Amino acid sequence: MAHHPAHHAPSVELPAEPTQARRFGKTRTALSAVVLEDYAELIADLLAANGEARPTDIARRLGVSHATAIKTIARLKRAGLATARPYRGVFLTEKGHDLADRVRVRHRLVVDVLRALGVPSEAAEADAEGIEHYVSESTLKAFAQFLKSRG
Repeated sequence: MAHHPAHHAPSVELPAEPTQARRFGKTRTALSAVVLEDYAELIADLLAANGEARPTDIARRLGVSHATAIKTIARLKRAGLATARPYRGVFLTEKGHDLADRVRVRHRLVVDVLRALGVPSEAAEADAEGIEHYVSESTLKAFAQFLKSRG
């Protein structure tokens, strides 16, 4: 195995530790919020399409186990985003519907910006799923401005 002296390694500018910790921390916090956002959006869609959102359907559509879906639905309930009734499935509270609406609007905005940049529809939809949860309010405002300026 060839030995590579350290001075040949490309130099990498690391952000200041607190800055980097804040970014990673934000991503971790976002991750737990992401799950609730995905559930709220899916529950809203299921309710709109079928009039009900059953844990089994939620689990199948999100590709998680039934147990995971039940656990996360409990988190939604604790967060005041959903209510669940035996044999009736899951319903969103007003707060849950507001969240689902915000998630939907943000998703559309990210997709529209990606498409405006020339990303094909299919890829824009898929990539937006990843990007939308991590975009700050100021970036979203800039996205909206950008789309508006294009007429």
